[in-house]
Formats: sequence, structure tokens, C-alpha cells
Amino acid sequence: MKRLQCACGSQVFFESRECVNCGARLGIDPTTLSIQSLQPQGDGLFLGASGVQYRFCENATQWDVCNWLCPADDPHPLCFGCQFNRTIPNLSLPGNIQRWWILEQGKKRLFYTLLSLSLPLVDGWRDPRNGLLLDFIEDGRSHEDFAETFASTGFLGGVITINTLEADEVARVAAREQMNESYRTVLGHLRHESGHYYWSRLWRDNDLRADFSTLFGDETMDYAGALARHYREGPSPEWRNYYISAYASAHPAEDWAETWGHYLHIEDALETAAAYGVTTLDIDSLDINDRIALWRDLSITLNELNRSVGRGDAYPFVINSFVESKLCFVERAIRRLQTMR
Repeated sequence: MKRLQCACGSQVFFESRECVNCGARLGIDPTTLSIQSLQPQGDGLFLGASGVQYRFCENATQWDVCNWLCPADDPHPLCFGCQFNRTIPNLSLPGNIQRWWILEQGKKRLFYTLLSLSLPLVDGWRDPRNGLLLDFIEDGRSHEDFAETFASTGFLGGVITINTLEADEVARVAAREQMNESYRTVLGHLRHESGHYYWSRLWRDNDLRADFSTLFGDETMDYAGALARHYREGPSPEWRNYYISAYASAHPAEDWAETWGHYLHIEDALETAAAYGVTTLDIDSLDINDRIALWRDLSITLNELNRSVGRGDAYPFVINSFVESKLCFVERAIRRLQTMR
């Protein structure tokens, strides 16, 4: 993430909706991935510091769950990011507006990274064949109206599904402990599932598929059976030698999605480190191997900082040579995707 400032010079953040120093309204312009300090123009219109006239997304004006902007002359009521929603949480249920805001924060950060990498990103309404949509839904664990239902976070047919309970910290931590995971976040889920989406765009590339099989294994192996075995027996004791996480060892498709998600983690974290002066290196000039080496060092520092204030490791993972080769493959896949825009 780049370092963001209000027009008054104060530090603001990607999710900021108002400058705490000068009180200016703030919004994100998704076409430039910049934050705009806004001057009211009347009739719901605002003039950005860039000189462009905007209005807020309808999900901002009605529900206060979004801080993205629309061009003043755009007839669509929703911003670019919110147009990807197919299903939103039931807003009549207590706590769901706050959960929706948390889910939107994660989705918008995902989109920031995807757009920064110049990846193709189109919603499924505009492109039913290749587009992406998101469902934020409940099941019987969150409300009695959905008794005897179970909604799994996952990807299928161009749709990423996220259970709204992932936006509830208590429920998410309980799930993480139950599943013996070292890391579980809304953003992590979204980055992982986006990997499944982008592989669905890539699998027709025979050269990539051949190299995928060499690195990750046979993706056509029984998926349901592999996951059932993983949850029944647990990962192999040697999984740390070959995978970024225990879950990655469950099936080649999950290995890919986990590796893809970590590539996005690393890209965003390194951009943030450079923006805040944690590293003086020009991140954009480094090749993938040098970026991984830098991230290895920075992640150790980050973990020590977290431990210094009584928190757990921010990045509880090890990138060995096997995982590094898979991350290099992800970069190759991204270069291929960039040609598909």
C-alpha cells in the first residue's frame, strides 16, 4: 500500500472516510488508486483535489460501508468495487452492517493489489464468462433463520463466497483454533480465493498447466476426497519442507491458491515497507528472487516487532526453496494474465 495523505498533509489510510486533522471528506478513486480530499459541490457531488468531480458509491451514502468514489457522470449507482457484489449480508440482522464494512475493507484491499499488478478484473455482470462476483452470506451458525445450513468460504463458477462469520473476530479466531491454523483473516481468504478465480482464467494455457503439474502436482486428482482426507488425517509431518502452509498440502489446487495468496501478501507488504521507509530499496527494480529474499528479512523484523508488544507473529510462515519456486511460477502466471487485459 502506498503512503496516503490528505490535501492538508496529514497521514490518512486506505479505509479513511474523513481526515481527523482538517475534517475533509475522503474517498478512493479506483481509476487512479489514490485518495481524494473532497470539497462539497451540492447535490451529492464533490470536487477532488485532482480537479475531478465525484460522487460517493451508493453503499457509502446509504450504509456507510464503502469509501470509493464514482465519476460524477457515471450512471451506475455503485462504485467499481461494489459492482462485484452478487449477494450482500442480510442488513436486517444485528451486526451485519459492521460485518459488511469489514468484508468490504478486505475486498477493496484485494482489488487495490490486483489493479496495481495490472491484472484483468471485470465483474460477472459485464462478463458472465470470465468475470468475478462475490457472495457475502450467512448460515445456521450466525442466525436461526438459516438453521441446518452451512456456507463454506470458497470459489466456484466465477463466484467467491465468504461466510459473514469471517468478519466476526471471535468466530474467526474460534475457527482458526479449531482448524489448528496459524493465520486466518478476511483479506487472507479473499486473496486465496482470488487465486482460484485467476487459475480458472489460466488453465487453458497448456505450457502453464504442464509446469503447474511439475510444481504443484496433478490438479485433476479427486478434490473432495483429498480435502476429506486432509481434515480426517491432517497434513503429512513433512509438509513444511514443501508447502507454505499445512492446508496447501491438501490438494494441488489449494497449494496454488495458498501460494498465490502469499504472493499478494508479499507484494502489498513490500510496497508498504518502501512507502514508509522501512526499506530504501527500489522494490519495482527487484526480481522475484530478490523480493523474496527481502521479504524473508523484513518478515522476521515484523514478527519481532509484534512479539515486542505482546502479539503473535504477523507472518508465521517460512519460504523455503520449494515454496520460492512456486512463488516464481505465480509471477510467471501474473505476467501471462497481464496480457489478457
